[in-house]
Amino acid sequence: GIKVGPPFEVDETLKLIEKLNPTHEAGKVVIISRFGKDKIEEQLPPLIRAIRREGFPVVWSSDPMHGNTFSTEDSIKTRNFDHILEEIKSSFAIHRAEGSYLGGVHLEMTGDNVTECVGGAEGLNESGLGHNYETFCDPRLNYQQSLELAFLIAKEWKQSYL
Repeated sequence: GIKVGPPFEVDETLKLIEKLNPTHEAGKVVIISRFGKDKIEEQLPPLIRAIRREGFPVVWSSDPMHGNTFSTEDSIKTRNFDHILEEIKSSFAIHRAEGSYLGGVHLEMTGDNVTECVGGAEGLNESGLGHNYETFCDPRLNYQQSLELAFLIAKEWKQSYL
């Protein structure tokens, strides 16, 4: 898999794909887009077009987690559920508009009731992050947020491909 996000160069990405898959074997390369909600609409479409133009048969995946990480005023690393969802929705819409297929979504989550990402139906806010913040690395969606997002992804997929 090739993780692509800001800053990146389309031409450098194409060179890397060619190096990893010179025979254009279908399914050998996964492109994992991780632009963040503020940059995906500007940066993903030209990448899709360039890869299509070169005839690379890649699998597209979205990582809406890493491009949407931020630190609170108290220096707590977190992610906003709504920003994650916004990037997922944008990714589906862009792939639909470009005639490509979003083949996967990467999420960081746990079945535990942690308080590492803000937002979601339960309304966790920044002041609640300290209640059960357990991660030593990247903030994860908790059990409720994960289930909620799974249903919202299924809805987006259905609208895009059925």
